[in-house]
Amino acid sequence: MIHRHPIRVYYEDTDLAGIVYYANYLRFLERGRSEMVRDAGISQVEMKAQGLVFAVRRVEADYLKPAHFEDLLTVETRCVALKGASFDMPQRVLRGDQVLLEAVVKVVVLNAAGRATRLPADIRAKLETILANDGE
Repeated sequence: MIHRHPIRVYYEDTDLAGIVYYANYLRFLERGRSEMVRDAGISQVEMKAQGLVFAVRRVEADYLKPAHFEDLLTVETRCVALKGASFDMPQRVLRGDQVLLEAVVKVVVLNAAGRATRLPADIRAKLETILANDGE
């Protein structure tokens, strides 16, 4: 499953040249992941009440082309490689059909002590519903 989330580039997202500042892509990616998780029926508020949170462990990103002020972008997010306490989320930022950024984000589940912990069965089941198929 590929989840798509629209993002409009605002002035605050850009540098003096009107180009999206590189660190702001991380915010765009976060929004895409959060919306995908929400759409899968996972409440991060309920997770927090149980002493669990999702945390980014690693981001690998390739900046391919710049986005500009007023661009309408799409953040594509997939879920792959579901493991005991972590999963990978490949993401892309596009303007139309043009890929501007490709990234792979490793997400881990942390307990209240800040240690990695196994995914609870109910959360794992919901993540499994959005696992990417090779054919997509």
